[in-house]
Amino acid sequence: MFVDSVELIISSGKGGAGCVSFWTEKFVMQGGPDGGDGGKGGNVYFKVDNNTDTLSNLRGRNQVKAGNGRQGEGRKCYGKKGEDAIIVVPPGTQVIDKESGKVLLDLMEHNSKVLFLEGGKGGLGNLHFKSSTNQRPTYAQPGLPATTKEVRLEMKLIADVGLVGFPNVGKSTLISTVSNARPEIANYEFTTLTPKLGVVPVNEYDSYLMADIPGIIEGASDGRGLGLDFLKHIERTKTLLFMIDISNYREMKYQYEILRKELESYSSTLAVREFAIAITKADTMSAQEANEKIEIFLEDIGLKANRIMKKYKANEAYLSWHYELDFDDVLQENTPLFVLPISSAIHLNTEAIRYALNDLVRRAKKSDSCVESL
Repeated sequence: MFVDSVELIISSGKGGAGCVSFWTEKFVMQGGPDGGDGGKGGNVYFKVDNNTDTLSNLRGRNQVKAGNGRQGEGRKCYGKKGEDAIIVVPPGTQVIDKESGKVLLDLMEHNSKVLFLEGGKGGLGNLHFKSSTNQRPTYAQPGLPATTKEVRLEMKLIADVGLVGFPNVGKSTLISTVSNARPEIANYEFTTLTPKLGVVPVNEYDSYLMADIPGIIEGASDGRGLGLDFLKHIERTKTLLFMIDISNYREMKYQYEILRKELESYSSTLAVREFAIAITKADTMSAQEANEKIEIFLEDIGLKANRIMKKYKANEAYLSWHYELDFDDVLQENTPLFVLPISSAIHLNTEAIRYALNDLVRRAKKSDSCVESL
């Protein structure tokens, strides 16, 4: 079961009380106070594990609580520390304060262990209150109380490329063709009900992560369909690939404009994210008819295209219908970096798009590193 959002009440452990005790031993007339300190309450940690891909292990758990510290004992014995609570989450999980909506933690790095709530300090035993004027103290400190927070955990997929498109346009078929993902594929809308991740190999040393997002429809940013629940999963993607179905009953221009509109309505960040366009199901018509429809589509969205035939770098993939945009067009905002017709069914340009997307991923990573260096 895919679970990407849970609500929890998280509490650290309270500190143990200090002990009131006096040393009593045969032949010792005045032993004095010897009450030990209470144990510290347990801490709450979040641990990131990339072997976990959902929050389903937390489903049904309303509360997570660390252990309380034990009370101190006589003979200067300290109380036992409370047991820590460790909450294991997948990379990309955000911890959000339920009341204020503030993001408290953004957990990204594998194997990182982050302290979230610290346990209460144990109280001091009566040993600490001995003085020349009070040689028989009969009180000790109580432990400090626990800290409790109501939070919402939200998981956002971390991927290099996010596939965006209407239902049943070929997103699942593409990711199953170029990656190790094996999503359910069927000829009806909303086959994909949960996001899927796949590793796309490029060569022996390079690969990137692709995310298949459930179909977006008009009004998704307002809560229609499944889009609103899963739009958040492409917020972390470096590059978007718009999947436009050439054989769909929806016009290609309509598909493109609605996708742009829904992304802009949902997030201003997504509105300026770099993207490319894949024209899917190109095998459903002749090459001449497909070329004509694609050229009309590019004119409708204000782009100039040069149809070329070339070998893509050193790879054995040919771009038979690769539309390279003029340099001036690429400099404009909201312009795709390439437009490429594909067919996952007959593997038309699937290798080409694998390598073309890798170039965009490398470009995005290089851009991020330049920003960080500034």
